[in-house]
Amino acid sequence: MGLVIAAIIAALVGLLVGGGAVYATRKRNDSTSLLEAEQQANRLLAEAERQQKDLILAAKEETLALRTTLETEMRERRAEAGRIEQRLTQREENFDRKVESFERREQSLRTREEEIDRVRSEAEQFRDSQRSELERVAHLTLDEAKAELLDAVDQEIREEASRRVREMEREVEATAGMRARKILATAIQRYTSEVTAESTVSVVQIPSDEMKGRIIGREGRNIRAIEAATGVDLIIDDTPDAVTVSCFDPVRREIARIALSTLVQDGRIHPTRIEDAVNKAKREVESTMADAAEAASAEAGVLNLHPEVLKVFGRLRYRTSYGQNVMRHSIETAHIAAMIARELGADVEVARTGGFLHDLGKAIDHEVEGTHARIGAEVARRYRVKEAVAHAIEAHHEEVEPTSVEAVIVMMADAVSGGRPGARRESLESYIKRLETLEGIARDQKGVESAFAIQAGRELRIIVKPEQIDDLEAMRIARDVSQKIEETMEYPGQIKVTVVRETRATDYAR
Repeated sequence: MGLVIAAIIAALVGLLVGGGAVYATRKRNDSTSLLEAEQQANRLLAEAERQQKDLILAAKEETLALRTTLETEMRERRAEAGRIEQRLTQREENFDRKVESFERREQSLRTREEEIDRVRSEAEQFRDSQRSELERVAHLTLDEAKAELLDAVDQEIREEASRRVREMEREVEATAGMRARKILATAIQRYTSEVTAESTVSVVQIPSDEMKGRIIGREGRNIRAIEAATGVDLIIDDTPDAVTVSCFDPVRREIARIALSTLVQDGRIHPTRIEDAVNKAKREVESTMADAAEAASAEAGVLNLHPEVLKVFGRLRYRTSYGQNVMRHSIETAHIAAMIARELGADVEVARTGGFLHDLGKAIDHEVEGTHARIGAEVARRYRVKEAVAHAIEAHHEEVEPTSVEAVIVMMADAVSGGRPGARRESLESYIKRLETLEGIARDQKGVESAFAIQAGRELRIIVKPEQIDDLEAMRIARDVSQKIEETMEYPGQIKVTVVRETRATDYAR
């Protein structure tokens, strides 16, 4: 028991001794940490004071540099202001000197004007005195002298103008005429076609007169059925073995001819059979026109046309003008227009297409009101043909003023194709009437002594009275006659108008 108590006391003593040692150790550590913290604080304060001094020093240096810069800039600005002020002063002095110079010049000009006015007044007085003296010597007033002078000048100017006009005409004839003839000759030589133009057949051959009776039918019912179905007139007269088909529409005439030929070959002629034959003939003619239009387009080199344009153009297969087939004439015109355009450097495709389609309106001119040129241009525009081509179609008879080289080329090509020898023919009656009309137009002009249509109406020669017509009047007569012929007549090709003014002096030796 005693041992246990002794052990417990020994343990308590040990514990107290250990706790004291720990307390002593902790106290020593706390003293050491406090000292180190104080030393660290002192170092931080010393570093802050040093940085503060550095910042104050840098700010003072920067302030000094800025002050120096500002003082330098102020000195420069003062110097520049001084120079500007000096220049302004110099300019002001120069301006004052110029003002003084202008004032002196103005004064000098006033003096000169006064001197000029004085001299002018003296000159007018001298001129008036000279005029009075001249009027007294010449026995003419000023107005009379002016009139005589103007008459003399007018006569001299007219003579000079006439001479120059003749010189220009000779120069143009020597250059332009030769060039045009060369181009046209080249185009014609490069394109050759048949001389005799084909014409539309309108007579149907029949085997016998008995067939005429079948065509007429009982009480004329067959012939009436044919005429009603085709829109033509059948002429059955005493002509042996032939029936004449008459109609202003060449397509309907061709349909009637084919249908009638089919009926004659078959021998069965009655209204039902007539209707079938006419429908079959229509399809055949439409197919023929379409094939002919495509072949013509390929031959002329005009491609990519609208199908409706080709459909209308195909009707020209059965259209003739003065005996010339219009489709062949269109192909020929396209070739000639393309050759001329190539020689002149114009648009070849526009000229070619314009020449090919220039008579497009003739296919439907009996169905639509208006001239064939305007109708053809409207059809072309409707199906989006180029405007340049439509204009060439519209202007090829000068119903519209041509505004392009290609339009003029199409006019030329049309005239060459229609005017070449053998291309067209006309009746004797219309030929004589045309010549008489030409001579009548010329004789209606004042001062014309006689007129003669020569070279089959391709040239009109006019003889004028020389005592009434001078050279300028002769030129005017030629121009007026040409314009009146163009406005009032229809003719193939072109007509040359020549005015002859001849003065003859005759005397007799006795």
